[in-house]
Amino acid sequence: MKFFLQCLQLLPLLIIFCLESLLKLFIPKKRKSVTGEIVLITGAGHGIGRLTAFEFAKLKSKLVLWDINKHGIEDTAAECRRLGAKAHAFVVDCSNREEIYSSAKKTTKAFLPVMMKNNHGHIVTVASAAGHTGVPFLLAYCSSKFAAVGFHRALTEELAALERTGIKTTCLCPNFINTGFIKNASTSLGPILEPEEVVDKLMNGILTEQSMIFIPSSIRLLTILERILPERFLAFLKRKINIRFDAVIGYKTKGQ
Repeated sequence: MKFFLQCLQLLPLLIIFCLESLLKLFIPKKRKSVTGEIVLITGAGHGIGRLTAFEFAKLKSKLVLWDINKHGIEDTAAECRRLGAKAHAFVVDCSNREEIYSSAKKTTKAFLPVMMKNNHGHIVTVASAAGHTGVPFLLAYCSSKFAAVGFHRALTEELAALERTGIKTTCLCPNFINTGFIKNASTSLGPILEPEEVVDKLMNGILTEQSMIFIPSSIRLLTILERILPERFLAFLKRKINIRFDAVIGYKTKGQ
């Protein structure tokens, strides 16, 4: 009962903050400048990482590019330099902790500790809409994306608790992207996204310091509905969304 009364006391704040959020929908937020800022991009040798590097290069950021593919990362760095940015390419296996620390010493020497000390920086986590809801036959993928979303949320809360308001966090959660990773994907939420469209919205989200970027934006509504609607209705709704793709069903046994 005491907790309920305390929540009622917060009602005026809820109304104020809701009106503030509504007002922000009609007032475009000014984009911040990233000219001269050091930007580290992992997976920059291909796909979303490469296109993001090109966009930051156009904004004259100082780029540190990581990828396991030597040819791909060198091509990305060359194009970034052609666009007028300083770019440093490193072949790094991001699943290898020793390689990460070795490359860090060559570049920024530290990441979050230095950001914490300076109370300045921006950490972007690339997740997926699959980090908010389960998808059949994408068990491992969904699990990893749920972990990415959880990392983003926990990190955001920890930075707030430490009053490091100068360090911003953003999490990208798109629907299926036409990168070839998932074959013949389709959904009633809209057409499969092109990488250029995703990067355009990602850059806007970073420069306007959005915390969570859903592409398309209707996914945000679905994540809210999933928390409040009955399970049986959710099952019906998911059938209507009609997510389809080519999946390998079953598991290989020894000797296959």
